[in-house]
Amino acid sequence: MAAHPSSKDNSANNLRKIWFDPNVRALVFQIIVVIGVIGFFFYIISNALFNLEQRGITTGFGFMNQTAGFGIIQSLIEYDESHTFGRTFIVGLLNTLLISALGIIFATIIGFVMGVARLSNNWLISKVATVYIETLRNIPLLLQIFFWYFAVLRALPSPRQSVSLGEAVFLNVRGLYLPSPVMEAGSSFVVIAFFIAVIGSIVLAKWAKRRQMLTGQPFPVLAVSAASIVLLPLIVFFIMGMPIGLEYPALKGFNFQGGVVVIPELAALLVALSFYTAAFIAEIVRSGILAVSKGQSEAAESLGLTRTQALKLVIIPQAMRVIIPPLTSQYLNLTKNSSLATAIGYPDLVSVFMGTTLNQTGQAIEVIALTMAVYLTISISTSILMNIYNKKMALVER
Repeated sequence: MAAHPSSKDNSANNLRKIWFDPNVRALVFQIIVVIGVIGFFFYIISNALFNLEQRGITTGFGFMNQTAGFGIIQSLIEYDESHTFGRTFIVGLLNTLLISALGIIFATIIGFVMGVARLSNNWLISKVATVYIETLRNIPLLLQIFFWYFAVLRALPSPRQSVSLGEAVFLNVRGLYLPSPVMEAGSSFVVIAFFIAVIGSIVLAKWAKRRQMLTGQPFPVLAVSAASIVLLPLIVFFIMGMPIGLEYPALKGFNFQGGVVVIPELAALLVALSFYTAAFIAEIVRSGILAVSKGQSEAAESLGLTRTQALKLVIIPQAMRVIIPPLTSQYLNLTKNSSLATAIGYPDLVSVFMGTTLNQTGQAIEVIALTMAVYLTISISTSILMNIYNKKMALVER
């Protein structure tokens, strides 16, 4: 007579079955990982708070309302030593956004030109583009920033020996001085006319594209848009009695006063970031163009399109689906690489807030956390915008 298994053996078998269930084991391991991560962060935060307490450093963001007491060489908003650390944060943030936006624009233009030029049938143009790309993308960015700042811009003449252009533009070791606009009564109508012309150009471009899809007839969108953007504000400008003037920079004492100045730190950083990132974008553009089937080029030629028309209407639109994802990564890299500005003293967020503000307040955790949150927000925002654009350019399957 066979022996029946006891209740103890049944319980052991049931536990064994539960343990070897893949779903149960996965859940157990995930719970262990979550507990480990929470424990790790709890430990480091507790340790940091204990060390801060031992050194008599208070926590929180109350320091943002304290007076900063130091100057910043470039500010897009009103700022002086009497403003608060919160104001320095905004000044640094705006300077970071400025260099990032300008860098993305210039790097994109240069990168597309160089990428197309490398595929040119002209031997000289192709080789020049190749030398540019292979040289700049293989030299560290920090060295390029130092080159433009110390070897090029710091070698310019003093203010009294400035290089001038028509007694309106001056270039010297302290920066590039340009005339600044002086807005008087009625100038707002000129500005409104400019934006109306821009919006009208966008609407015109969409209409022209739809018209070409239906009839095959192209429309000179670029010429008409350029003419409207220039002529419409100009007409309003004269109608309103020329309400916008110019303030020219003038040498007073040891430096120029008035006008708009582009400081050498901004110029060096912008040139280095744009040229360096453009070298990578050029390779992305080249690979995107080569990814388009050669039959597309042959079909465009058979239709009588010139090489420029074929690139603009056939090749580039299809290549953009390959170009956009790696292009997004380059935009993110450029934004993060702008933090190297601190090496030459450009007052970006890292230099002003995580440098001077941190040294004066000692609020390391708050300052670093806020700086990291800003870069994370900028990167995520850029990714979202580029993903929307990528989705718009993707093939629509029917």
